[in-house]
Amino acid sequence: MRRWEGGDPGVSNQKTPTTILLTPERKFHSFGYAARDFYHDLDPNEAKQWLYLEKFKMKLHTTGDLTMDTDLTAANGKKVKALEIFAHALQHFKEQALKELSDQAGSDFENSDVRWVITVPAIWKQPAKQFMREAAYQAGLASPENSEQLIIALEPEAASIYCRKLRLHQMIELSSKTVANGYSTSDSVGAGFTQAKEHVRRNRQSRTFLVENVIGEIWSELEEGDKYVVVDSGGGTVDLTVHQIRLPEGHLKELYKATGGPYGSLGVDYEFEKLLCKIFGEDFIEQFKIKRPAAWVDLMIAFESRKRAAAPDRTNPLNITLPFSFIDYYKKFRGHSVEHALRKSNVDFVKWSSQGMLRMSPDAMNALFKPTIDSIIEHLRDLFQKPEVSTVKFLFLVGGFAEAPLLQQAVQAAFGDKCRIIIPQDVGLTILKGAVLFGLDPAVIKVRRSPLTYGVGVLNRYVEGKHPPEKLLVKDGTRWCTDVFDKFISADQSVALGELVKRSYTPAKPSQLVIVINVYSSEQDDVSFITDPGVKKCGTLRLDLTGTSGTAVPARREIQTLMQFGDTEIKATAVDIATSKSVKVGIDFLNY
Repeated sequence: MRRWEGGDPGVSNQKTPTTILLTPERKFHSFGYAARDFYHDLDPNEAKQWLYLEKFKMKLHTTGDLTMDTDLTAANGKKVKALEIFAHALQHFKEQALKELSDQAGSDFENSDVRWVITVPAIWKQPAKQFMREAAYQAGLASPENSEQLIIALEPEAASIYCRKLRLHQMIELSSKTVANGYSTSDSVGAGFTQAKEHVRRNRQSRTFLVENVIGEIWSELEEGDKYVVVDSGGGTVDLTVHQIRLPEGHLKELYKATGGPYGSLGVDYEFEKLLCKIFGEDFIEQFKIKRPAAWVDLMIAFESRKRAAAPDRTNPLNITLPFSFIDYYKKFRGHSVEHALRKSNVDFVKWSSQGMLRMSPDAMNALFKPTIDSIIEHLRDLFQKPEVSTVKFLFLVGGFAEAPLLQQAVQAAFGDKCRIIIPQDVGLTILKGAVLFGLDPAVIKVRRSPLTYGVGVLNRYVEGKHPPEKLLVKDGTRWCTDVFDKFISADQSVALGELVKRSYTPAKPSQLVIVINVYSSEQDDVSFITDPGVKKCGTLRLDLTGTSGTAVPARREIQTLMQFGDTEIKATAVDIATSKSVKVGIDFLNY
């Protein structure tokens, strides 16, 4: 999208906020800036009837036991199903995309002409990825019968694919090693991209940038076995992925499974909210959000544009306009003025300016970034301690939050001597562009790390001294050990794309008519029994063994189970060798 309608002045609008508005009847009304603006213009009493939700994507990460029934809470306190909200959002994107395509092509595009790719943070657990697929089915992007029409891509992987295609002059390189012609790169961090571009225009031979006609894709700089880290920092999360190049085709191998945490730029917004609570009182801020929701959104918009102006070398203060209704409501609520509150609060660096603004010193603004940036740096430090990460050649900093000069400088200062730090110019859209490349060739990522240990529950012959006595089960005179976790694949093991793990089982009794095989997962590596802590059931294969009609039941039946890994989603199959009947199951993390 070139511009989302209703975007903020002074902020680039290739993205739209994760904001949705439903009518009082719970019908979809609008998304993004349009939702925000419409919600604003409602009369406060009327607004209470509408359901307004923002920044709701993070809920999928923070909800430990996500199910199809997980709720989200709208601004007016009413609950609504998360699945419904995500489906509304995806349906809106679908309509926008098809409309945009049809407008540009001058002919109608049908949904069936499209392969959809949805990106999700790599640190999302399996249930959240499956949840996205369910929401996409509800939104009509694809259907369970036609599931190939939708690919779920991992954000840092998409970024990684895009970064490999970059030509170096599209990147801003922050490497402390080069000072070309008296121009030290540390200036480029704060002053941002314009100065760097200007510098490149004036000085094509600079060593800080490698220009296209000299080198071409960054690819040609990487050799077999080279490793690089992608640090993808967005609104909600930061994801880290380490890849290694496999030549000749340049396939990627994931060396280190994605880690990260909820350290996105939203953390900065929360710090700002905490600061307001400190100055004006938590009770007031809570009330204000409920009673004047539109004005609260206005305040956060004002903060957003100032947040983007924060930079390491900034010396002049940042002014944040307080909405009139904030000033007014505060006086009613407390009986004294906002100005009085600021004087009394002893919060250094934040003053009241006579134009009705909060005046923050650069130090005060930088302090709001600090906890989030410190978490990111800390996390990267841990990553660089890992042996498989020790010889990284490049660090790509991508995602919306990577536009923040403060984050750029912190990463540069901490790791500039370990590897080359590269920031693509359109850093906020890197993932989107990589997702497109991934959709065109999903096989580009060849090896992933399994985030979980998978296996099935089986009965084994009971061995005295080896098996715990409470697991003993005697059936028709045979002693069995129950609840055994038969491992298919371990957490953190490398899995090639489409890799199959096969196991054969025999029914406990030859006369059995139905076999049920349960699939389990665990974040732990050493699992012996399905009753161990942290083991979760995530799928069931039911195999009907009838159908060898007339023929004698074979003396020894063999059931072969297959699990296919390496994709972002996992599939399991069981086959009855005697009848070659098979059943398939998508692993289900939401309904058990």
